[in-house]
Parts: sequence; C-alpha cells; structure tokens
Amino acid sequence: MGEDEYIMLQQYHKILVAVDGSDEAELAFQKAVNVTRRNQAELLLCHVIDTRAFQSVSSFDGALVDQTTEIAKQTLDEYIKYAKDNGVKNISYTVEYGVPKPIIAKQIPEEHKIDLIMIGATGLNAVERLLIGSVSEYVIRHALCDVMVVRTDLNNKLPEPKKEDKKNK
Repeated sequence: MGEDEYIMLQQYHKILVAVDGSDEAELAFQKAVNVTRRNQAELLLCHVIDTRAFQSVSSFDGALVDQTTEIAKQTLDEYIKYAKDNGVKNISYTVEYGVPKPIIAKQIPEEHKIDLIMIGATGLNAVERLLIGSVSEYVIRHALCDVMVVRTDLNNKLPEPKKEDKKNK
C-alpha cells in the first residue's frame, strides 16, 4: 500500500466537539456529526461551565451552578437526539467545571483519548480577543491532537452576520 493510499484511509476514532450555546458552536456540532458519521467514529460532546463566572456572586449557594448544569444537560440531550437521528451511533457527553481553555485542549482529550477536536470559530471581537483570548485560539495552540476550527455552515457558506454585528462595524 502506497503512502497516498494510507493517507486516504486515515480515520479519526474519537471526536470531541465543544458546545456552549453559541452559533459558532452550533456550526461545529453540525459538522462534527457529519465527520463522525463518515469516520464511523465516537462523538463526545462537552460543555464547560466556567466557574469563574460565579466567583462574583456574593450569595453563592450552588443553586445557580445546579441550574446552569441542568440547562446544559437539556441542550446536550437535544444534540444527542439530533446526532442519532443523523446516523451517529456512538455518542456521549460530559459537563465539566472550571476554566474552559485547558479542559477542552488537554484534560478531556487526555482522559478520553480524543484524536480530533472540532470547535467553533470565536465570536469575540478584536478587543475581547486581546484582553481574554479566545478558547478556539488557545485550543489550536495547546491541543495534543488535531483541531478543526469550523467557520462555515453545512453548505460551506459563512453564516449571515447578526443585526447587532452589522451595527458594530
């Protein structure tokens, strides 16, 4: 078997897609379903609840985290139904707590032997990227496996900008 034939046969076995409710993550999820099906791979959805967001809540009692977790699980259940309806046989999810960047780039891929991370392109503007950096940018730089950044929809078209995005330009 020649090298070209080997490359054509190369497959991903465990695919991670990070979802956070954003439009960009939705595009990544939809493409991940297709890539998973084509590769006959396992799809792992992850949602990371950024615990730093709760540090400023003075009456922190855990109820807010529980509510956020429940909403995330409901959304993930909907994603699982969509994936199964679209031919993905092996799918699961994880909800993690902490700082999303290292969890998505390193922790989950190590724990689950991920060989491809699919992530939406950042929704941040230039100033936000400068101040806090995007998760996708961090994952690209630090991941231990291949990373696919999804920018387009299933027809490989850029999504239409939202009305508020048009105003900011």
